Amino acid sequence: MPLAPLDWAIVALYFVLSLGIGLAFMKKGGESLEEYFVAGRKAPWWLAGAAMIATTFAADTPLVVTGLVATYGIAGNWLWWNFVMSGTLTVFLYARLWHRANVLTDVEFAEIRYGGAPATFLRGFRALYLALPINLIIMGWVHLAMVKILTLTTGLSPVWAVGVCFVAVTLYATASGMWAVLWTDFVQLILMMTAVIALAVFAVKKVGGMAALKAGVAAKFGSEEAALSFLPPAGSAWMPLMAVLVFLGVQWWAAWYPGSEPGGGGYVAQRIFSSKSERDGVLSTLFFNVGHYAFRPWPWIVTGLATVILYPGGVLVNGKMDKEAAYVQAMLDLMPLGWKGFMLAGFAAAYMSTIATHLNWGASYLVGDVYKRFLNRDATDRHYVNVSRLATIFLFIASAIVSSYMDSIARAWQFLLAIGSGTGLVLILRWYWWRINAWSEISAMVASAVVSLSAFQLIKNPYASTDARFGAEEFRIQALVMLVTVGVSTVVWVATTFLTQPESPAVLESFYRRVRPGGPGWRTISTRLGFGSESIPGGAMSFLSWGLGIALVYTALFGIGKLVLGATLPGLALCAVAIGLFTFIVRSLKFGDAPAPKP
Repeated sequence: MPLAPLDWAIVALYFVLSLGIGLAFMKKGGESLEEYFVAGRKAPWWLAGAAMIATTFAADTPLVVTGLVATYGIAGNWLWWNFVMSGTLTVFLYARLWHRANVLTDVEFAEIRYGGAPATFLRGFRALYLALPINLIIMGWVHLAMVKILTLTTGLSPVWAVGVCFVAVTLYATASGMWAVLWTDFVQLILMMTAVIALAVFAVKKVGGMAALKAGVAAKFGSEEAALSFLPPAGSAWMPLMAVLVFLGVQWWAAWYPGSEPGGGGYVAQRIFSSKSERDGVLSTLFFNVGHYAFRPWPWIVTGLATVILYPGGVLVNGKMDKEAAYVQAMLDLMPLGWKGFMLAGFAAAYMSTIATHLNWGASYLVGDVYKRFLNRDATDRHYVNVSRLATIFLFIASAIVSSYMDSIARAWQFLLAIGSGTGLVLILRWYWWRINAWSEISAMVASAVVSLSAFQLIKNPYASTDARFGAEEFRIQALVMLVTVGVSTVVWVATTFLTQPESPAVLESFYRRVRPGGPGWRTISTRLGFGSESIPGGAMSFLSWGLGIALVYTALFGIGKLVLGATLPGLALCAVAIGLFTFIVRSLKFGDAPAPKP
């Protein structure tokens, strides 16, 4: 059923609201690079955290989750649920340190942690690497999803679809920078969640209620356990044991992936830089992890389960059956007048929140870490802000070109995960071990990319298939390649570390005074500076909080899931445990900036 005038009016109203927010912050965002890229370092924790959640809620996310659930049941989400360990590690061990570093971008960190020409090269190379190939691939697959949505709902051609997106996003993201991104993210998150919850309710009603939904998917999958189990059932044909072990035991700390970087980084670090205090930086990342993993996915999962009954095998798109597109078809078929427009506005919000962040994030690298650092170091703030706006427009156009060459979101996701395998450990340890140097990071990046891509070619290339779905063979290959990549790249970067000179005492001492990471890996430096044998910020409680944080996220995730699926008592019990863990963690955390150096 096509959109009615009321639906279009609701979509138009959303765009007017987004543009209004951008114009409201245009003057403030143009004051300086700090205002444009990190909101003047004045954002409260709840705003920074909500923006992280909104950014990772892209237009493609409900579609991907629908495809996973329709193919493998609820347990298919372990492809990304395993990153909880990495996300909570950032909360309790790295958010404080990132805030203390007081940098504009996470790659600027290279020149405060390391020294000399290797540090300069690492900063410039990593800035270009993240801003261009990595960032463009991510934005490309988000464009791809939005084009699919607009094509199905409005009949727009891909060219017009991308054109609409270009005008909508660049107007506010280019004009106002981070303040507009944060506040539009906050508004968009409310809109997005309202829309997807409403669709889930309509979908359950259409199949005859939750009991009928559970019975229907159980029949389709062969058993209720296969469809509704939160963990991959023992002996699952689609999830080999080796893949389970690698996802849970290796991937979360070994693989670099945007939004789940070991040791923090990327746009998560950018939100921490934007926070007004160390306390706000920690709480924003805690809020993000709970919201991202526990609260947000259930409306998508419920709708995904309903599509198994409503659209067996998916819907026909470009001559192929597409399970992901069933989510969009459900929106068209199930939502009444007005709600379609609200849902389409929600998709636009999901798309715009992600693209606006990636445009701002990528531009911060191109301007702060390349243009200002290497090409023009003495211009005015107004000049740098204007260049940032041009960089934002350039990135959007480049990402649209990249998206035109993509045909699979899943394969692009796999590719990024593969080339980032093996770099995670060095990114974690560089904060807590003085001996790591710039060559450690450089060698890890090079080895990871070369080994992973070579291993795929030698074992079997999963990207050669035209089938975008994950399968047992691809999971097995992904796990095997990751193990090989992590093993080889770790040997390479550890050997490189000991075969090259350590950073100079002056560089190490300057970094320690600035960040005060503490721990046994810095004992020699901290003692020489007169700090003695300092513990890491938060002490042993940080490690305990990390373990409790993992338990918090998973108990909240499973508790909410039980409640949604009608298991009230187990759901309430798990949610009560989650609330208790959250209360204990927040009360036990001690906040504060790094103490002043001893005289």
